[in-house]
Amino acid sequence: MSTAAPEAWWPSRYGADDEAGALNEITADGVVAAAGLVRRGRVYDLAHVLDEHVPAFPGRSFRQYLTTNYHHINRRGANAGPAGLGANNANWIVEQVTATQQMGTHLDGLNHLQDGDRTYNGHRLAEIVEDHGTSRLGIDTLPQVVTRGLCLDIAAVRGVERLDGGDVVTPDDVRAALDRAGLAVRPGDAVLFHTGWGGLWGVDNATYAHAEPGPGVEVGDWLADSCVALTGADTWSFGAYPPEDKDRPFVVPQTLNTRHGVLVAENLRLGELARDRVAEFLLVVSHAKLRGATGAWVAPLAVI
Repeated sequence: MSTAAPEAWWPSRYGADDEAGALNEITADGVVAAAGLVRRGRVYDLAHVLDEHVPAFPGRSFRQYLTTNYHHINRRGANAGPAGLGANNANWIVEQVTATQQMGTHLDGLNHLQDGDRTYNGHRLAEIVEDHGTSRLGIDTLPQVVTRGLCLDIAAVRGVERLDGGDVVTPDDVRAALDRAGLAVRPGDAVLFHTGWGGLWGVDNATYAHAEPGPGVEVGDWLADSCVALTGADTWSFGAYPPEDKDRPFVVPQTLNTRHGVLVAENLRLGELARDRVAEFLLVVSHAKLRGATGAWVAPLAVI
């Protein structure tokens, strides 16, 4: 990927005020065409269950606990029934969650990664950070995603159950996976990579979180040149770790985000798609509109 001078990569080709990035590549015609891929009505849920035990990047945590006071308070109010509120004994419980959005199956916002202090479209962090997050590029500024999805089964074309940590997905791997499926990438597509690494989720979380295979720099360039809207993998980040170049950690998602506005989804559950050899589908990724947040938990759906 290019290491051009900073002035070479902003403003974005979508305009200096753009906050949607490569999601601009998804057109109404593209959505209609993607909807036409649905023939069987089979829905694949691409999200993992999220709890405090999932593998997570250092410094990130999740806590969820139940609050039950009103189950008891309802019995003491002026309108109390014998076992709750009113003659119908209405009760409810609710939980509280304290966590970062940057764990579990999630979609990164374009404010998540920077090159120095510059985000997508050249915004300086000092100009956009707020107590709640950022005033530009928050996950709430992104459109919801409905587009054609492709799952490239890299593990299958390598002939392995899963790639090893640090393995780099190459353009040859991509070509082989596309040829295997008889498909080609179009602008606005979402391209997902099945490496098999996701099989470690919940089985060996320590190994899962310690390393990962992933697309290399050349594949990152190909994704940007292909005008894909979104990409992702069955890994905790995007790109090989340990990195392809030890002096450029996380350069693939960094460059896709900052230079090209390509969105990245992480910790995808792609094993069922790979098992059933589903390579092309309608992809729906709907995210919570959290003001200024750097990401959002998502449950992507692949529909065929």
